[in-house]
Amino acid sequence: MMDLKQEMKERCAYIEQALEQAVPEQKDFPPVIFEAMRYSLLAGGKRLRPMMVLAACEAVGGKKEDALPFACALEMIHTYSLIHDDLPCMDDDDLRRGKPSCHKAYDEATAVLAGDALLTRAFQVVLESQCSSEKKCALVSKLSEYAGIDGMIYGQDLDMKAETLTDAHFEDLQEIEVYKTAKLLTLPMVCAAILADQKQDIPVLKEIGVRLGIQFQVQDDILDVTSSAQALGKSTSDAQNNKLTAVSLLGLEESQNLVAKLDQQIQCLLNDLSTSTPSFQKILDFLIHRTC
Repeated sequence: MMDLKQEMKERCAYIEQALEQAVPEQKDFPPVIFEAMRYSLLAGGKRLRPMMVLAACEAVGGKKEDALPFACALEMIHTYSLIHDDLPCMDDDDLRRGKPSCHKAYDEATAVLAGDALLTRAFQVVLESQCSSEKKCALVSKLSEYAGIDGMIYGQDLDMKAETLTDAHFEDLQEIEVYKTAKLLTLPMVCAAILADQKQDIPVLKEIGVRLGIQFQVQDDILDVTSSAQALGKSTSDAQNNKLTAVSLLGLEESQNLVAKLDQQIQCLLNDLSTSTPSFQKILDFLIHRTC
């Protein structure tokens, strides 16, 4: 059986090729926007969300080829969110994926437009895919819901406002994590079930996604204080920006205990799926136990 490292490397190469084709080089107007889009989109990264789309689709009986366009669309939306998140008016981070953030490599206006362009291109990629019209409508609806004001954008708003909270509690942080992080980790699994015609698994996948999102963000907070910007490939700026984090509220040890508790809950929920695959479980394990 292929080990996880090799499997993820092959899946990543498969996704990279598709992303390259989805945002090809342009010599026509406006070249700088396409260049900035490609700079951020093709800057590397773990490609965890598109990998989850492919693995989850296979886990519930679908084909990765059918899921690939949506996997690319999701990575475009994730990248657009990172571009905007790094802007001076948001987190003001200079480093992303080991390279200067988009607004540092270009300028703020170009970064805003590149992010906007990736967001709109994501919907175009889904609508131009080969799946049925019914599935396209369902996928676009979920994409809009989970990445929009009912999901990630609401979470980002909560995150920004939390910087001024004087009496924050862990419940406040959990709400941020559910919307800002968990929504975009639940989305790959929900849409994989739609693509594979396994809608009966969606309630369980949503439960997994919520716990995975909270766990992912808590682990991110832990790494922010136990690792370096060089190792993570991004700025460790949460403390500087007065960000609400699990470590600042619970402490390091209790945060680590919470990660372990959520891991146990996710493993139990996996048993409730109608079907699954080792690849899907291994990717979830990687997300839960990652060190960078």
